[in-house]
Amino acid sequence: MNIKIFADGANIDEILELNKNDLIKGFTTNPSLMRASGITNYMEFAHTLTSAIKDKPISLEVFSDDFNEMYVQAIKLFKLGSNIYVKIPITNTLGESSGPLIKKLTDFDIKVNVTAIMTSSQVQDIIRYINTEVKSYISVFAGRIANTGVDPIPIMMKSLELLEVEHNNLELIWASPREYLNIHQAEQIGCHIITVTNSILNNMYLIDKDLEEYSLDTVKMFYNDAKASGYII
Repeated sequence: MNIKIFADGANIDEILELNKNDLIKGFTTNPSLMRASGITNYMEFAHTLTSAIKDKPISLEVFSDDFNEMYVQAIKLFKLGSNIYVKIPITNTLGESSGPLIKKLTDFDIKVNVTAIMTSSQVQDIIRYINTEVKSYISVFAGRIANTGVDPIPIMMKSLELLEVEHNNLELIWASPREYLNIHQAEQIGCHIITVTNSILNNMYLIDKDLEEYSLDTVKMFYNDAKASGYII
């Protein structure tokens, strides 16, 4: 496949193991994943990650709601390594655009990963601010879009068009996929990157599995679980 697979998570042991896999081309995380993994010291986690992985891009996210403080946090994260992309949410919690901050950061040659994007109009708006001489990522949350009942593919295709007109240093990330099929969908439309959680990566052994065999495996699973539980009708 041409699409690059980035592992999305915050479990250090899993990340370090995945780093040995040539299939994995980069890493992303966020404060919610870190909290779910029991991370209590942000910078200790970040130092551990960046000390171990120096040859693949790593996206680390700011978490302030104030743009001035976001800038200070972004500088600290940027200094952790040349492979760092600083994740900046598309807005703060008041819905105020992060555009001016993103312009300030990219003007200082700081690579960004603009995150939590859901519409192509947000993509169109934010690329006006990015210094396109600097490599950056645009993360559109296709999985969350799909959760609302909206087909994300037209939005992703439009986003690609916007990026490819004159922004060769910008790459589109298909974020928050829900199943392995999403990797193929992202590949088919020419998306540059997809973030994949360990739960999806663990199911990659199912690729091209015979569906009738898979059906039989499912029947056996139901039978064995019922038997092990001692159920009686």
